Amino acid sequence: MTYVGVENLVKKYGTEEAAVMAVRGISFEAHPGDWIAFMGESGSGKSTLLSMLGALNTPTSGKYRVDGVDVYSLEQEERADFRRTYLGFVFQSFHLVSYLTVRENVMLPLAPVKIRGKEKKAKADEALARVGLEGKGNRLPNQISGGEQERVAVARAIVNHPSILLADEPTGNLDTKTTRGIMELLKRLNSEGMTILMVTHNPECAQYARRVLYLSDGLVLEKEEPAGKEGGNGRGLDEWKGEATAADRSRYNVFFEKFFKGGS
Repeated sequence: MTYVGVENLVKKYGTEEAAVMAVRGISFEAHPGDWIAFMGESGSGKSTLLSMLGALNTPTSGKYRVDGVDVYSLEQEERADFRRTYLGFVFQSFHLVSYLTVRENVMLPLAPVKIRGKEKKAKADEALARVGLEGKGNRLPNQISGGEQERVAVARAIVNHPSILLADEPTGNLDTKTTRGIMELLKRLNSEGMTILMVTHNPECAQYARRVLYLSDGLVLEKEEPAGKEGGNGRGLDEWKGEATAADRSRYNVFFEKFFKGGS
């Protein structure tokens, strides 16, 4: 059963001679519980594609369907509801609010949800327990480690029980040991049925995915299927190298702001 369907997605910025084709016609399908990693050099279209999958960046043409819903046929408010219902976002830079407690940060996506404060706190504590941070809800972000901050970011992404997790370089700011801990956490969430669509430059992280799509110049250059105990593709990943640029991070600062403010 196809859960996520992307059909000939195109994104063009500008017009005429100044036009830039960021995404040139990408198509793929994801089934419930799938895990797809997108890899490619900076400028290959990964960031633009993920923003379109996040219902934040209207494509120039093509179709994007989730659970039978034609996402970009929805009105703005309906699209915001779609994001809150179906999607969770994890960002490279954590984006935790420094003056809010860990629990309050996790509660942010629940702000527009019409339930009592006690229920919101209970949901936040449940999410924190799922990521191994039970009992740390009253701490401030600067009172926990970088790895724990990323776990808070994951907890915030899953507090609404989304069916799809969109992850932008989820371990980009972490050391090797902490990276493996976060990837094992994502692996567990995936085993529980969560669909994960992840951008990464890290070959070891890509090996956790069930499929890897290599992007270049806005196109899918190559697809690789899993092989090996982690579900990775098992070949050639150590030859695929790249580093996230400041421009990548800047785009996702905007991405984060649009998500929490409703987007368009």
